[in-house]
Amino acid sequence: MQIEFDDNRLLPSVFGEHDRHLARIEQRLGVSLHNRGNVVAISGPPDAAATARDALQRLYEAVDDGQQVGFAEVDAAVRMTEGGNGDSVAAGTEPFIQTKRKRIIARSPTQARYMKTIGDREMVFATGPAGTGKTYLAVCAAVAMLTAGKVDRIVLSRPAVEAGERLGFLPGDMRDKVDPYMRPLYDALYDALPAEQVMKRLEAGEIEIAPLAFMRGRTLSNAFVILDEAQNTTPVQMKMALTRIGENSRMVVTGDVTQIDLPGGLRSGLVDAVETLSGVPGIDFIRFTQADVVRHELVTRIIQAYDERERARIVKPEDDS
Repeated sequence: MQIEFDDNRLLPSVFGEHDRHLARIEQRLGVSLHNRGNVVAISGPPDAAATARDALQRLYEAVDDGQQVGFAEVDAAVRMTEGGNGDSVAAGTEPFIQTKRKRIIARSPTQARYMKTIGDREMVFATGPAGTGKTYLAVCAAVAMLTAGKVDRIVLSRPAVEAGERLGFLPGDMRDKVDPYMRPLYDALYDALPAEQVMKRLEAGEIEIAPLAFMRGRTLSNAFVILDEAQNTTPVQMKMALTRIGENSRMVVTGDVTQIDLPGGLRSGLVDAVETLSGVPGIDFIRFTQADVVRHELVTRIIQAYDERERARIVKPEDDS
């Protein structure tokens, strides 16, 4: 099998310095790639070879579109072509979010579904491990809708402390107390908007970052609401948060049910809500897996190791002695 490219000038960016992108694809897929001029010969198992060919075509089109390509983009091209959950996305059809600072393109089939679902549904639950883009993509989507005038404000909320939201012992005013718990949300904001716009919109109230306890008694209309780290809510807190949604609003709830920090065996509000609201019209559920992790590849291996240990613990036979 081989693939031929039209424009040789793009190939250094596609192949990478010293062909390191080709080596990355070989390592991930167990194939051999040999380039001569504008032709790459691909040998290996048929399915893997076809995936390599399609991933190279995807990278070529990205470079032709003016995008920068590194290892993250190579991994994304392979992931999107493989269809991590059995549903590959054709090159050029990936959904994207356009913010003031950058265009965010889906890096896994599940991310593609997530981005589309956020645009189609009033309420979305996104569950799965760290590093899959649950919070980041939600914040970027919120920023895009705010700057496009589709909503009037963004409300970002988290359980400020895992179990009790006890902030009084921390020094400083309320913002000083809350900010350390909200830092991941700030990081996503600064990646989507210039710093001066983040500060301006925070001061104007167009972007609000608040602990979950501050949501009680409010009705949030014309807003994009994100409840992050929702696995650390109780069912009562979750119901309170979900019922804040008002007219022309959207809500995205994110969390990882394998990292519940509630004390005393309390039931997670996220687990409870997913079970209770399944099948309710207007609500959709996106479930990420370790195949969707887009951070450093070591993150995927760490998650896999923990999952394997947990599975071994579940199936371990009882000691008859």
